[in-house]
Amino acid sequence: MTETLSVIVPVFNNAESLQELDEEFTKIETALRDLDLSLQLIFVDDGSADVSLAKLIEIQRRRDNAVVVKHTRNFGAVAALKTGYKFVEGNCFMAIAADLQDPVARIVDLAKHWIAGSKFTVLVREKRSDPLPARAFSFLFYRLVRFLVARDYPKTGFDVALMDRQLLPYMQDSAKNINPSIFAHYLGFEPKMVPYRRDKRRYGKSGWTFGKKVRYFLDSIFGFSIAPSRYVTGLGLIVALASLGYGVAVVGSALIFGSPLPGFPALAALISLLSGINLIMTGLVGEYVWRVFDEVNKRPEGVIDIVFKDNEPTTDPTT
Repeated sequence: MTETLSVIVPVFNNAESLQELDEEFTKIETALRDLDLSLQLIFVDDGSADVSLAKLIEIQRRRDNAVVVKHTRNFGAVAALKTGYKFVEGNCFMAIAADLQDPVARIVDLAKHWIAGSKFTVLVREKRSDPLPARAFSFLFYRLVRFLVARDYPKTGFDVALMDRQLLPYMQDSAKNINPSIFAHYLGFEPKMVPYRRDKRRYGKSGWTFGKKVRYFLDSIFGFSIAPSRYVTGLGLIVALASLGYGVAVVGSALIFGSPLPGFPALAALISLLSGINLIMTGLVGEYVWRVFDEVNKRPEGVIDIVFKDNEPTTDPTT
């Protein structure tokens, strides 16, 4: 019996690349059929301001295996993924960006590993043709992830991973402010690493702004690790002990030699240092408290406006 691979494609202002993306999917369908795999495509339009939705509807009308889901506005790539998980019908599933930087053709290789028994297969970047600032940020980001969150996380990270349906309930029920790749790695399934080179972006301008990268970085660290709080607490303890020693020295000096005024600058510097550490610790606590609040306040991660499936639009995502 033929099994199904579901592919989620978050779309945000990707109108220029969608035609070629559809052609790439058409190319791999024959290879997937040879593996007794059918293909389900789940496109999630995350509030695009261009003609992406119209192009997606055209693709859906030509394909019996495609679903197009439209968000009411832009909720972000992670929210688009979480929406896509609701529509997965396949025995295995994955997500891939619509900008064609990650090679669609490698989906066949991932599928072969799944058929061979791997429940979690990831495309690991060996090289990337991104601008220098993006590469520098990525280098620092993944070093910190390995240091603070998971020491065995791939050094260059990954965005594309094919997962067995066994992982689907966990991905669907994951917290709001998370990094899906780190979360999938955290589940503990032994990853099969498949190296590849990330291509240079050929269409449009990336919506992955510096602000979104910073937020993603914070979610990646504070969503999975208590280490930042513990490191700062340790720093506070060291400074507190040093301050105690300094205080004893100042009091002893005052008792023996009197209290000279020249010691005031050092005291002011010490107070400033302690105040800074207190503010940092308060900020760290705030990051964790915000994530708890955001998780329990029932705010939806993404709101579905309309779903195009079987050539019929519907507002009911369960149909």
